[in-house]
Amino acid sequence: MKKAVGRGTQEAGTTLANPPILIPDNTRRPSAILSVLAAAGIVGPLLFTVGFVVQGFLRTDLRFGYNPVAQQISDLTAGPAGWVQQVNFVVFGLLLIAFAIGLLLGIRKTWPWGISSALVAWNGVELVIAGIFPLRQDTAGHIFDPLGVHSVNGTIFFLGIGVVLGVLSRQLARDELWRDLSAYTLISGVVVFVLVLLNGLLAERELSPLHPWLGLIQRAILAVWFPCLIVLALRLRRLARTGEQRGSGHV
Repeated sequence: MKKAVGRGTQEAGTTLANPPILIPDNTRRPSAILSVLAAAGIVGPLLFTVGFVVQGFLRTDLRFGYNPVAQQISDLTAGPAGWVQQVNFVVFGLLLIAFAIGLLLGIRKTWPWGISSALVAWNGVELVIAGIFPLRQDTAGHIFDPLGVHSVNGTIFFLGIGVVLGVLSRQLARDELWRDLSAYTLISGVVVFVLVLLNGLLAERELSPLHPWLGLIQRAILAVWFPCLIVLALRLRRLARTGEQRGSGHV
């Protein structure tokens, strides 16, 4: 659609002194870039899930085997074939960073501008760190953290993802194109945060009562977080395809 803007007219009934200037109306156009960034938010969680689930069945290089109910996903970074999960972490982290850029472009910019998208991107950086600083397996078959970076980074990551969803929900509430997902995002964040606290208090230490289900609890956390990411990515993808973006608040 084009808008006609005249430069001037003569008396009524006469022709225009100058022909109108046609200005393209680009305020509601689909964005191919936004579609790609939205796809990153869909593919990332799905690819990561397939990666660690398949490894849970196929990994035989660990001395004591791998038990997905009892062991965390990070344990898969140890052993001769640990590079597979290391790559899985890095790829997911990069895709999450790309999705965060999509959220930055696709949600109304309100104060504090960009903080929620920046926090989602930081979650992606933490995933990359998890891949760069993996766990190791000693000669006795025990899995350990040689530098301590992976463990500290993982603790910060899990404590933060629920908070990030809560912050993001506040920004969604201020945009009419996203407002209906605000409550769902907030509830997901609260559930994730509660599960992380229960994991830390009742499962993480070896003598904790729920320690034998440590891996299962971690996967329950992801089972709440991943669907929320995908739902948000699907909304971003729909807005990109339909062009429901305002020039003043969206790309």
